[in-house]
Amino acid sequence: MKTAYDIIKCPLVSEKSMDDAQERKYTFKVDVKATKTQIKAAVEEAFGVEVVRVNTVNYDGKMKRQGVTQGRTPAYKKAIVFISENSKTIEFFEGL
Repeated sequence: MKTAYDIIKCPLVSEKSMDDAQERKYTFKVDVKATKTQIKAAVEEAFGVEVVRVNTVNYDGKMKRQGVTQGRTPAYKKAIVFISENSKTIEFFEGL
């Protein structure tokens, strides 16, 4: 059984995600195999908030090249989590 911290890898901090945090949308990098229901349960358990909706996006790794050697950057999954109006905010995004 995976814990909430196995599913949520790290928060994604960018200009767009910080603007979305004002509208109660929080962006996280999550486990590639995690489902929307698992992500919802993990965020509710880890931060003590009520999640309304979860959108996910899968990103493939980009091709990179160093001389004659080729490789790929790791693939990842991004989750955009919508928090209800009557729940508290996530404190991590307030301090940035």
